[in-house]
Amino acid sequence: MKAAIRRKYGSHEVVTVEELEQPVPKENEVLIRVHGTTVNRTDCANLTAKPFIMRFLLGIFSPKRIVLGTDFAGVVVQTGKAVKNFKQGDGVFGFNDMGLASQAEYLTLPENGNLMTIPEGIGYDIAAASIEGAHYAYTFLKKSMIESGDKVLINGATGAIGSSLLQFVKQSGATITATCNTKNIKLIESLGASKVYDYTREDFLNDTEHYDFVFDAVGKSTFKKCSRLLKKKGVYISSELGPNAQNVYFALITPWLGGQKVVFPIPFSPQETLPFIKKNLEQASFKPIIDKVYALDEIAKAYEYVL
Repeated sequence: MKAAIRRKYGSHEVVTVEELEQPVPKENEVLIRVHGTTVNRTDCANLTAKPFIMRFLLGIFSPKRIVLGTDFAGVVVQTGKAVKNFKQGDGVFGFNDMGLASQAEYLTLPENGNLMTIPEGIGYDIAAASIEGAHYAYTFLKKSMIESGDKVLINGATGAIGSSLLQFVKQSGATITATCNTKNIKLIESLGASKVYDYTREDFLNDTEHYDFVFDAVGKSTFKKCSRLLKKKGVYISSELGPNAQNVYFALITPWLGGQKVVFPIPFSPQETLPFIKKNLEQASFKPIIDKVYALDEIAKAYEYVL
């Protein structure tokens, strides 16, 4: 089978597509023919091993697992003897932020792993694109406890996390301001933003509104910069650690100060987020944004684009 691999950490230049032996499922595993996968920010962190702490999870000097990929959508083509919850022909999708070796033509997973059946009527492309960003957006949502009438600002609303979060927050009845580039303004408005900043023309930090929540879904701002946009008890959440991992420290300190605070969104397990994503797909209350499509043989170009 073909698979996207890297034997050392680095940029898109270390990614190659090679022929590997097709995996054989164990008694409790399913063999999946992969029809769709994404190249996302988690994949890029696993590729580059940045921040450095990633090496303690992936391998200090070189990656323990050479096949890339954290999410997938595909079809079950074989089941182990002990498998009870899936059968041949089932459409399935799944995610693991530490890697699934899913950027390949086939993969095996335990039936009690991070996978679920794809809702009826949902294509493999939509199913694959729906997972990673929504997984982290779910964490933002649950950590913030947004209520109807709250004012929310989302920086980076066209990314996987931001676009998912926008759609989930809209369901809560909050009023949303979002940032994006010129070509995506109409799209972001259609997803639920009532006010949009075109970051190519204006700086959202000059906004005169005050918000209950500021979500930095691209990690390009800081709590210090955004604090002027927050209400006295406002909350700042970022998808990144921040300069010198400041968001982790602020998350420990600011709750004790009684004013504005930083919340660090430690992700929930995919065992919790996948059912939420599936439900939203079934209810047509969430649809992922697909930016570009590449063949597996072109996956290095996809990494270059995302990096």
